Amino acid sequence: MSTVFDDFPIPPASRLLGWKIEALDPAAGTATVSFVADERFLNPGGTVQGGFVAAMLDDTQGPALLAATHGDVYAPTIDFHVTFLKPARPGRFVGKARVVNVGKTIAVTDAELFDSEDQLIARGTFIGRVMRGGIPRSPQT
Repeated sequence: MSTVFDDFPIPPASRLLGWKIEALDPAAGTATVSFVADERFLNPGGTVQGGFVAAMLDDTQGPALLAATHGDVYAPTIDFHVTFLKPARPGRFVGKARVVNVGKTIAVTDAELFDSEDQLIARGTFIGRVMRGGIPRSPQT
């Protein structure tokens, strides 16, 4: 099945997170994305720093929206709320996201992040500014 991500260059931040699309369902507006967090992601307490967890959630909801709109809508996050439910230990994570609504100017998405034992680590609700025409491309240098 062809998707909007077939020729999608993985952004550097996503590469750092070990980002990999596992499943997309454009009709349902859902995405499943995996990540790998190693010792570079740890805070002094030995758990994955919350900013990285939030970034994983953000990098899960974005693909759900892009897939659901067949690449037509890019919605940079303008507000998000993340709830951390348990400490994130280093390892593999799976994010699951869904599109809640896409309006003329605002898109709403939800995402959840699970650890390797399928335990819910965090969940987030994202508000994005709808930009039609897809992801802006940087000029080639």
